[in-house]
Amino acid sequence: MNTQPTSTTAPALTHRQLAIFRAIMQHGSLSRAAEVTTSSQPTLSRELARLEYLLGFDLFDRVRGRLRPTVRALALMQEVERSFVGLDQIAARAQELRTLSTGRLRLACLPALAQALVPQALWVLSQQQPSAAVSVYPLESPWLEQALGEQRFDLGISETTEAPVGTTLQTILQVNEVVVLPARHSLCHKAVLTPQDFEGEPFVSLAAGDSYRTQIDQMFALAHVSRLTQLECASAAAVCAMVRQGLGVAIVNPLTAMAMAGPDLVVRALSTPIAFTVSLLLPEVAAPHPLRPALVAALTSVAIGFDTAQRSPSAGPQNPVLHG
Repeated sequence: MNTQPTSTTAPALTHRQLAIFRAIMQHGSLSRAAEVTTSSQPTLSRELARLEYLLGFDLFDRVRGRLRPTVRALALMQEVERSFVGLDQIAARAQELRTLSTGRLRLACLPALAQALVPQALWVLSQQQPSAAVSVYPLESPWLEQALGEQRFDLGISETTEAPVGTTLQTILQVNEVVVLPARHSLCHKAVLTPQDFEGEPFVSLAAGDSYRTQIDQMFALAHVSRLTQLECASAAAVCAMVRQGLGVAIVNPLTAMAMAGPDLVVRALSTPIAFTVSLLLPEVAAPHPLRPALVAALTSVAIGFDTAQRSPSAGPQNPVLHG
Protein backbone atom coordinates (compact mmCIF):
# COMPACT_ATOMS: atom_id res chain seq x y z
CA MET A 1 0.00 0.00 0.00
CA ASN A 2 1.34 3.44 -0.94
CA THR A 3 1.33 5.67 2.13
CA GLN A 4 1.89 9.32 2.73
CA PRO A 5 1.70 11.58 5.77
CA THR A 6 -1.87 12.04 6.96
CA SER A 7 -3.27 15.36 5.71
CA THR A 8 -6.66 17.00 5.28
CA THR A 9 -5.37 18.87 2.21
CA ALA A 10 -6.54 17.59 -1.16
CA PRO A 11 -3.71 16.06 -3.22
CA ALA A 12 -2.10 18.32 -5.84
CA LEU A 13 -2.94 16.30 -8.94
CA THR A 14 -1.89 17.20 -12.46
CA HIS A 15 -3.88 16.84 -15.65
CA ARG A 16 -1.16 14.56 -17.05
CA GLN A 17 -1.46 12.16 -14.12
CA LEU A 18 -5.21 11.93 -14.56
CA ALA A 19 -4.83 11.47 -18.33
CA ILE A 20 -2.43 8.57 -17.72
CA PHE A 21 -4.80 7.03 -15.15
CA ARG A 22 -7.69 7.36 -17.60
CA ALA A 23 -5.68 5.75 -20.42
CA ILE A 24 -4.75 2.79 -18.21
CA MET A 25 -8.37 2.37 -17.12
CA GLN A 26 -9.63 2.51 -20.70
CA HIS A 27 -7.04 0.17 -22.22
CA GLY A 28 -6.30 -2.18 -19.32
CA SER A 29 -2.54 -2.29 -19.60
CA LEU A 30 0.52 -0.09 -19.32
CA SER A 31 1.77 -1.13 -22.77
CA ARG A 32 -1.41 -0.11 -24.58
CA ALA A 33 -1.76 3.08 -22.50
CA ALA A 34 1.85 3.96 -23.38
CA GLU A 35 1.05 3.69 -27.09
CA VAL A 36 -2.04 5.90 -26.77
CA THR A 37 -0.25 8.56 -24.73
CA THR A 38 2.94 8.35 -26.87
CA SER A 39 4.96 7.63 -23.75
CA SER A 40 6.99 4.71 -22.43
CA GLN A 41 5.94 1.98 -20.00
CA PRO A 42 8.60 2.94 -17.41
CA THR A 43 7.42 6.55 -17.53
CA LEU A 44 3.78 5.54 -17.08
CA SER A 45 4.72 3.20 -14.27
CA ARG A 46 6.54 6.00 -12.44
CA GLU A 47 3.66 8.45 -12.99
CA LEU A 48 1.16 5.88 -11.73
CA ALA A 49 3.23 5.22 -8.63
CA ARG A 50 3.48 8.97 -8.01
CA LEU A 51 -0.29 9.36 -8.40
CA GLU A 52 -0.97 6.52 -5.96
CA TYR A 53 1.44 8.12 -3.49
CA LEU A 54 -0.33 11.48 -3.74
CA LEU A 55 -3.75 9.85 -3.33
CA GLY A 56 -2.65 7.68 -0.44
CA PHE A 57 -4.15 4.45 -1.81
CA ASP A 58 -3.57 1.89 -4.55
CA LEU A 59 -5.49 2.28 -7.79
CA PHE A 60 -4.69 -1.16 -9.18
CA ASP A 61 -4.03 -4.65 -7.91
CA ARG A 62 -1.13 -6.34 -9.69
CA VAL A 63 -2.40 -9.79 -10.66
CA ARG A 64 -0.07 -12.04 -12.68
CA GLY A 65 1.48 -9.09 -14.45
CA ARG A 66 -1.84 -7.39 -15.19
CA LEU A 67 -3.47 -4.35 -13.62
CA ARG A 68 -6.88 -4.83 -12.06
CA PRO A 69 -8.68 -1.62 -10.96
CA THR A 70 -9.60 -1.35 -7.30
CA VAL A 71 -13.02 -0.23 -6.10
CA ARG A 72 -11.54 3.19 -5.36
CA ALA A 73 -10.13 3.41 -8.90
CA LEU A 74 -13.55 2.70 -10.39
CA ALA A 75 -15.11 5.41 -8.23
CA LEU A 76 -12.35 7.89 -9.13
CA MET A 77 -12.78 7.09 -12.83
CA GLN A 78 -16.38 8.35 -12.70
CA GLU A 79 -15.17 11.77 -11.58
CA VAL A 80 -12.32 11.80 -14.09
CA GLU A 81 -14.70 10.98 -16.95
CA ARG A 82 -16.94 13.93 -16.03
CA SER A 83 -13.91 16.21 -16.19
CA PHE A 84 -12.71 14.85 -19.52
CA VAL A 85 -16.18 15.05 -21.08
CA GLY A 86 -16.14 18.75 -20.19
CA LEU A 87 -12.68 19.14 -21.71
CA ASP A 88 -13.80 17.35 -24.88
CA GLN A 89 -16.69 19.79 -25.22
CA ILE A 90 -14.33 22.73 -24.74
CA ALA A 91 -11.96 21.30 -27.35
CA ALA A 92 -14.80 20.84 -29.82
CA ARG A 93 -15.95 24.40 -29.27
CA ALA A 94 -12.38 25.68 -29.71
CA GLN A 95 -12.18 23.80 -33.01
CA GLU A 96 -15.38 25.45 -34.17
CA LEU A 97 -13.96 28.86 -33.29
CA ARG A 98 -10.63 28.08 -34.96
CA THR A 99 -12.36 27.19 -38.21
CA LEU A 100 -14.68 30.20 -37.86
CA SER A 101 -17.76 27.94 -38.01
CA THR A 102 -20.89 28.94 -36.13
CA GLY A 103 -21.07 25.53 -34.44
CA ARG A 104 -24.11 23.64 -33.28
CA LEU A 105 -26.97 25.27 -31.49
CA ARG A 106 -27.29 23.66 -28.07
CA LEU A 107 -30.92 23.00 -27.16
CA ALA A 108 -31.84 21.82 -23.66
CA CYS A 109 -35.33 20.46 -23.09
CA LEU A 110 -37.33 18.16 -20.86
CA PRO A 111 -37.08 14.48 -21.92
CA ALA A 112 -40.80 14.37 -22.79
CA LEU A 113 -40.37 17.33 -25.15
CA ALA A 114 -37.38 15.67 -26.83
CA GLN A 115 -39.83 12.97 -27.95
CA ALA A 116 -42.64 15.32 -28.93
CA LEU A 117 -42.60 18.91 -30.23
CA VAL A 118 -38.82 19.11 -30.70
CA PRO A 119 -38.62 16.51 -33.52
CA GLN A 120 -41.41 18.27 -35.44
CA ALA A 121 -39.78 21.68 -34.94
CA LEU A 122 -36.44 20.34 -36.14
CA TRP A 123 -38.15 18.98 -39.24
CA VAL A 124 -39.58 22.45 -39.95
CA LEU A 125 -36.14 23.97 -39.39
CA SER A 126 -34.51 21.44 -41.73
CA GLN A 127 -36.88 22.43 -44.54
CA GLN A 128 -35.80 26.05 -44.18
CA GLN A 129 -32.12 25.51 -43.40
CA PRO A 130 -30.96 22.02 -44.45
CA SER A 131 -27.44 22.55 -43.09
CA ALA A 132 -28.59 23.67 -39.63
CA ALA A 133 -26.77 21.74 -36.88
CA VAL A 134 -28.49 21.27 -33.50
CA SER A 135 -27.52 19.24 -30.43
CA VAL A 136 -30.45 18.27 -28.20
CA TYR A 137 -29.81 17.73 -24.48
CA PRO A 138 -32.74 16.19 -22.51
CA LEU A 139 -32.59 17.42 -18.90
CA GLU A 140 -35.01 17.14 -16.01
CA SER A 141 -36.11 20.09 -13.88
CA PRO A 142 -34.68 21.86 -11.95
CA TRP A 143 -31.31 21.13 -13.58
CA LEU A 144 -32.59 22.36 -16.94
CA GLU A 145 -33.59 25.76 -15.57
CA GLN A 146 -30.35 26.03 -13.60
CA ALA A 147 -28.27 25.28 -16.71
CA LEU A 148 -30.12 27.93 -18.72
CA GLY A 149 -29.62 30.47 -15.95
CA GLU A 150 -25.90 29.67 -16.08
CA GLN A 151 -25.96 30.37 -19.86
CA ARG A 152 -24.78 26.83 -20.66
CA PHE A 153 -27.21 26.36 -23.57
CA ASP A 154 -28.40 28.50 -26.46
CA LEU A 155 -32.08 27.75 -25.90
CA GLY A 156 -34.24 25.85 -23.44
CA ILE A 157 -37.73 24.35 -23.47
CA SER A 158 -39.40 23.85 -20.12
CA GLU A 159 -42.78 23.56 -18.42
CA THR A 160 -41.95 26.31 -15.93
CA THR A 161 -44.06 29.46 -15.82
CA GLU A 162 -41.37 31.57 -14.11
CA ALA A 163 -38.17 32.68 -15.82
CA PRO A 164 -35.00 31.58 -14.01
CA VAL A 165 -32.55 34.38 -13.21
CA GLY A 166 -30.57 35.26 -16.32
CA THR A 167 -33.23 34.15 -18.81
CA THR A 168 -36.29 35.48 -20.60
CA LEU A 169 -39.38 33.28 -20.69
CA GLN A 170 -41.64 33.02 -23.72
CA THR A 171 -44.74 30.82 -23.40
CA ILE A 172 -45.59 29.03 -26.66
CA LEU A 173 -48.23 26.50 -25.58
CA GLN A 174 -50.98 26.41 -22.95
CA VAL A 175 -53.27 23.37 -23.09
CA ASN A 176 -54.48 20.67 -20.68
CA GLU A 177 -53.53 17.15 -19.69
CA VAL A 178 -55.38 14.37 -21.51
CA VAL A 179 -56.52 10.80 -20.89
CA VAL A 180 -54.90 7.86 -22.66
CA LEU A 181 -56.75 4.56 -22.99
CA PRO A 182 -55.99 1.17 -24.49
CA ALA A 183 -57.83 0.62 -27.76
CA ARG A 184 -61.22 -1.08 -27.28
CA HIS A 185 -61.40 0.02 -23.64
CA SER A 186 -64.97 0.51 -22.45
CA LEU A 187 -64.35 4.24 -21.87
CA CYS A 188 -63.26 4.88 -25.47
CA HIS A 189 -66.85 5.64 -26.49
CA LYS A 190 -66.79 8.83 -24.39
CA ALA A 191 -65.45 12.07 -25.87
CA VAL A 192 -64.73 13.63 -22.47
CA LEU A 193 -63.98 11.68 -19.30
CA THR A 194 -64.84 12.79 -15.76
CA PRO A 195 -63.01 11.77 -12.59
CA GLN A 196 -65.91 9.44 -11.74
CA ASP A 197 -65.24 7.42 -14.91
CA PHE A 198 -61.99 6.20 -13.33
CA GLU A 199 -63.62 4.57 -10.29
CA GLY A 200 -62.07 1.14 -9.78
CA GLU A 201 -59.97 1.38 -12.96
CA PRO A 202 -56.35 0.17 -13.08
CA PHE A 203 -54.43 3.45 -13.34
CA VAL A 204 -50.81 3.97 -14.41
CA SER A 205 -49.47 6.96 -12.46
CA LEU A 206 -46.61 9.32 -13.02
CA ALA A 207 -43.86 9.10 -10.40
CA ALA A 208 -44.43 10.29 -6.85
CA GLY A 209 -43.29 13.90 -6.52
CA ASP A 210 -44.15 14.77 -10.13
CA SER A 211 -46.14 18.03 -10.12
CA TYR A 212 -48.75 16.61 -12.52
CA ARG A 213 -49.05 13.46 -10.41
CA THR A 214 -49.80 15.67 -7.42
CA GLN A 215 -52.55 17.58 -9.27
CA ILE A 216 -54.06 14.37 -10.66
CA ASP A 217 -54.14 12.74 -7.22
CA GLN A 218 -55.73 15.87 -5.73
CA MET A 219 -58.42 15.85 -8.44
CA PHE A 220 -59.39 12.27 -7.66
CA ALA A 221 -59.26 12.88 -3.90
CA LEU A 222 -61.65 15.83 -4.21
CA ALA A 223 -63.98 13.69 -6.34
CA HIS A 224 -63.75 10.79 -3.82
CA VAL A 225 -62.71 8.43 -6.62
CA SER A 226 -60.64 5.32 -5.87
CA ARG A 227 -58.36 3.88 -8.56
CA LEU A 228 -56.16 0.79 -8.67
CA THR A 229 -52.70 2.42 -8.64
CA GLN A 230 -50.24 -0.44 -8.73
CA LEU A 231 -48.03 0.93 -11.51
CA GLU A 232 -46.15 4.22 -11.71
CA CYS A 233 -43.33 5.59 -13.84
CA ALA A 234 -41.36 8.84 -14.16
CA SER A 235 -41.61 8.86 -17.98
CA ALA A 236 -44.88 9.91 -19.65
CA ALA A 237 -43.83 7.99 -22.77
CA ALA A 238 -43.34 4.84 -20.71
CA VAL A 239 -46.73 5.41 -19.05
CA CYS A 240 -48.31 5.54 -22.51
CA ALA A 241 -46.50 2.34 -23.50
CA MET A 242 -47.93 0.59 -20.44
CA VAL A 243 -51.41 1.83 -21.29
CA ARG A 244 -51.00 0.67 -24.86
CA GLN A 245 -50.13 -2.77 -23.45
CA GLY A 246 -53.46 -2.81 -21.64
CA LEU A 247 -52.05 -2.41 -18.13
CA GLY A 248 -54.39 0.44 -17.23
CA VAL A 249 -55.48 3.97 -18.14
CA ALA A 250 -53.59 7.20 -17.45
CA ILE A 251 -53.49 10.99 -17.61
CA VAL A 252 -50.45 12.51 -19.32
CA ASN A 253 -49.37 15.63 -21.18
CA PRO A 254 -50.97 16.01 -24.63
CA LEU A 255 -47.66 16.24 -26.52
CA THR A 256 -46.51 12.81 -25.38
CA ALA A 257 -50.01 11.43 -25.91
CA MET A 258 -49.94 12.80 -29.47
CA ALA A 259 -46.55 11.23 -30.17
CA MET A 260 -47.63 7.84 -28.80
CA ALA A 261 -51.19 7.78 -30.19
CA GLY A 262 -52.04 5.08 -32.70
CA PRO A 263 -54.20 2.02 -33.31
CA ASP A 264 -53.50 0.70 -29.81
CA LEU A 265 -53.64 3.99 -27.87
CA VAL A 266 -56.65 6.32 -27.77
CA VAL A 267 -56.55 9.91 -26.50
CA ARG A 268 -59.54 11.59 -24.86
CA ALA A 269 -60.22 14.92 -23.15
CA LEU A 270 -60.51 15.31 -19.38
CA SER A 271 -63.42 17.29 -17.93
CA THR A 272 -61.29 18.78 -15.15
CA PRO A 273 -58.58 21.03 -16.63
CA ILE A 274 -55.03 20.35 -15.51
CA ALA A 275 -52.89 22.98 -17.23
CA PHE A 276 -49.90 21.99 -19.32
CA THR A 277 -47.57 24.82 -20.33
CA VAL A 278 -44.54 24.85 -22.59
CA SER A 279 -42.16 27.80 -22.43
CA LEU A 280 -38.96 28.80 -24.16
CA LEU A 281 -36.07 29.97 -21.99
CA LEU A 282 -33.76 32.44 -23.73
CA PRO A 283 -30.38 33.16 -22.07
CA GLU A 284 -29.94 36.90 -21.54
CA VAL A 285 -26.16 37.13 -21.11
CA ALA A 286 -24.76 34.73 -23.74
CA ALA A 287 -24.64 36.01 -27.31
CA PRO A 288 -27.62 34.58 -29.27
CA HIS A 289 -26.72 31.75 -31.60
CA PRO A 290 -27.37 32.65 -35.28
CA LEU A 291 -29.84 29.74 -35.57
CA ARG A 292 -31.84 30.67 -32.48
CA PRO A 293 -34.46 32.93 -34.15
CA ALA A 294 -35.23 30.31 -36.80
CA LEU A 295 -35.58 27.50 -34.24
CA VAL A 296 -37.73 29.68 -31.97
CA ALA A 297 -39.99 30.39 -34.94
CA ALA A 298 -40.19 26.67 -35.80
CA LEU A 299 -41.02 25.67 -32.22
CA THR A 300 -43.66 28.39 -31.99
CA SER A 301 -45.32 27.41 -35.27
CA VAL A 302 -45.45 23.73 -34.31
CA ALA A 303 -46.90 24.62 -30.89
CA ILE A 304 -49.56 26.83 -32.51
CA GLY A 305 -50.43 24.03 -34.92
CA PHE A 306 -50.84 21.56 -32.09
CA ASP A 307 -52.91 24.00 -30.03
CA THR A 308 -55.20 24.69 -32.98
CA ALA A 309 -55.64 20.99 -33.74
CA GLN A 310 -56.44 20.13 -30.12
CA ARG A 311 -58.93 22.96 -29.65
CA SER A 312 -60.69 22.53 -33.01
CA PRO A 313 -64.34 21.51 -32.46
CA SER A 314 -64.23 19.49 -35.67
CA ALA A 315 -61.48 17.33 -34.23
CA GLY A 316 -63.92 15.87 -31.73
CA PRO A 317 -62.59 13.11 -29.45
CA GLN A 318 -60.14 11.79 -32.02
CA ASN A 319 -56.44 11.42 -31.37
CA PRO A 320 -54.71 14.81 -31.92
CA VAL A 321 -52.69 15.13 -35.08
CA LEU A 322 -49.80 17.54 -35.53
CA HIS A 323 -49.06 18.84 -38.99
CA GLY A 324 -45.54 20.05 -39.64
